[in-house]
Amino acid sequence: MVAKPSPDPMSSMWSWLAHDLRLYRMRAKMTQDDLGRVLGCVKSTVSRLEGAQLQIDEKQAAKLDTLWNTYGHFARLLAFARRANDPDWIKQHAEFEAKATEIKTFEALLIPGLLQTREYARQVFTSGSDVDDVDELLEARMLRQEALTRPKPPRLWVLLDEGVINRPAGCPEVMRDQLARLLEESKRPNVSVRVVPRSCGLHAGLGGSFKILYHELGDVAYSEAQFGGRLVVSNTEVRGLTVRYDRIGAHALPEGPSRDLIEQNMEAIS
Repeated sequence: MVAKPSPDPMSSMWSWLAHDLRLYRMRAKMTQDDLGRVLGCVKSTVSRLEGAQLQIDEKQAAKLDTLWNTYGHFARLLAFARRANDPDWIKQHAEFEAKATEIKTFEALLIPGLLQTREYARQVFTSGSDVDDVDELLEARMLRQEALTRPKPPRLWVLLDEGVINRPAGCPEVMRDQLARLLEESKRPNVSVRVVPRSCGLHAGLGGSFKILYHELGDVAYSEAQFGGRLVVSNTEVRGLTVRYDRIGAHALPEGPSRDLIEQNMEAIS
């Protein structure tokens, strides 16, 4: 069997880390089974680590630096990878989302991508930025939404700042249809939508939108930033975002009153 090539180390920090993991293993003339025994995992997991499909954690980075006497090389790569706006985050995020068993998302500005209508998403993609292929982006977003209708769909918990449901997007029909879609989706047995009312004032979500993805291979999160976003794979950071999500949820309306507020906003659109 021909071995798959290593990820391009110039494409992202995570790819650089995966590339070096394989490079150092091969220099040491170790098999993936050998490295698996060091890291406490099986051969298939090592293969996925070397293919940038999974990411090492702090303990594994420390073991690698000790094993190959690299003076903190892997620890530094891991630290910078976690801080970087990885250009491949969209692909990685979509892969985790498609297989997540549970998703918790807080949105400060927009309807979550999993619940957007096609025309609302079009307005999002075309507002304030240059987009080369809107149709391609739309198809990718609509494809992501199939996660909610698969045989064993994830449990989706959504918290929305009230500004999300009364911020116009395109013509009135676009926003009215979007709110109708939001109401429809909120009635699915695996979907919960709750609104954080403006009357609660300042809250823990005003720092930005984020999402937590619970996955059989490990929990990750996606945190948005002004010029991009990043996947969060640190257990400590994921736990921190979980606490933040719960703090925001403490201010949110229950599901029934949230639906009533969404419906009131939909009826007010002229």
